[in-house]
Amino acid sequence: MHRWILLVCFGLTACGMRAQMNMGGPAASLAENLLRHSGSGTDLEPASGAPPMLMSMRPSGWMLMLHGEGSAVEQQQTGPRGHDKFFSVNWAMPMAQRSFGANELTLRAMFSLEPATITGRFYPELFQEGETAYGKPIVDGQHPHNFFMELAGIYDRRVGTHMVLSLYAAPVGDPALGPEAFPHRASVGDDPLAPLGHHLEDSTHIAGEVLTGGIAWVDGELGVRVEASGFHGREPGENRWIVEAGAIDTWSARITAAPGKDWAAQYSLGHLHSPESAHPDEDVLRQTASVAYHHATGFGELNALAVWGRNHTSGTAIDANGYLLEAALRPQQKQTIWTRLENADRTSDLLGALAPPVESVVGRVQAYTGGYAHRVWEWEDGSTELGAQITGYGVPERLLPFYGGHPFGVAAVLVVRLGKGER
Repeated sequence: MHRWILLVCFGLTACGMRAQMNMGGPAASLAENLLRHSGSGTDLEPASGAPPMLMSMRPSGWMLMLHGEGSAVEQQQTGPRGHDKFFSVNWAMPMAQRSFGANELTLRAMFSLEPATITGRFYPELFQEGETAYGKPIVDGQHPHNFFMELAGIYDRRVGTHMVLSLYAAPVGDPALGPEAFPHRASVGDDPLAPLGHHLEDSTHIAGEVLTGGIAWVDGELGVRVEASGFHGREPGENRWIVEAGAIDTWSARITAAPGKDWAAQYSLGHLHSPESAHPDEDVLRQTASVAYHHATGFGELNALAVWGRNHTSGTAIDANGYLLEAALRPQQKQTIWTRLENADRTSDLLGALAPPVESVVGRVQAYTGGYAHRVWEWEDGSTELGAQITGYGVPERLLPFYGGHPFGVAAVLVVRLGKGER
């Protein structure tokens, strides 16, 4: 019961901030899209999309915004390693922006109650791996997000009519590496689970000591941005309630292109110093590439994303690849239909006590997810959807003794979302 109370309190975070208006719609240009900063870090989504949020313009000139969501999830899985659990995934992002001539200042934070609403330091997810719980590598589970997911300041300056300079600084935040982080993606639909390729694609969205500089060339809806980041490479520790400090020992670079208002594509490269505490001597060279798409018609809105991510363990011949295709359709904003298809390499961590001392890739797992949710309640400042999803898995031969031939998982989900319109 206490977890339900936490979820409801989280979902109603906006009670003290009455909305004068929801997000005003798509960005009119790439420059406007860059400056709205509606995702984590400096990630870019298609300009034609409009994430739901609450907004209030203050007499002082500050624009205050709030967006977020919370999901209550009942997860059940089959097979020798399947487990059941009730938990909540959630986040809230307050933000303030003010323009000063050609300059704009954005102050943004992101919080999650998952350290309280996910007990046992992870929720069950077959074939998932990454980070630790109680000093051991998490196997078949996904860790909670930190309470402090982001604390950031962003300074942007327009130079002429075709250039935007940006500086992002955060004691905890999201560097220029990978696609938009999965909690923010409209293409996720109402899927409450992390992608299997999370630690191959976008796991650095909660990193310490982040500094990012960027320069963008824009021409209407078209343009290109180049960014570089320095940050602390180690993944967050098991105390999810604190902001961890560490030296800037990791770098990344990203190029993002917007070939039109419905598209956003990126390629990024990063050298991660000792990202996993379970393998402290391993550095990782990560590459990612992605293409995001959004299109709205009279019928509804479609969001889709294709991602490739690769981790190369430095000094070895180990390459782990992950491929993802996900999409969400929202007919008339009253229903959500989503799918996620993945093909992801898995490491010897899944072998548990039988794992060799040196990490290696043991096979590639396929995951096929489909889900549906219906909007059951709407109010001035948000909405609630109720739905379910099912995920089936393809198991490589080496893992068959551990998982069986055809494991699957089902999840019922109740989503409370601030704002209306898109996710």
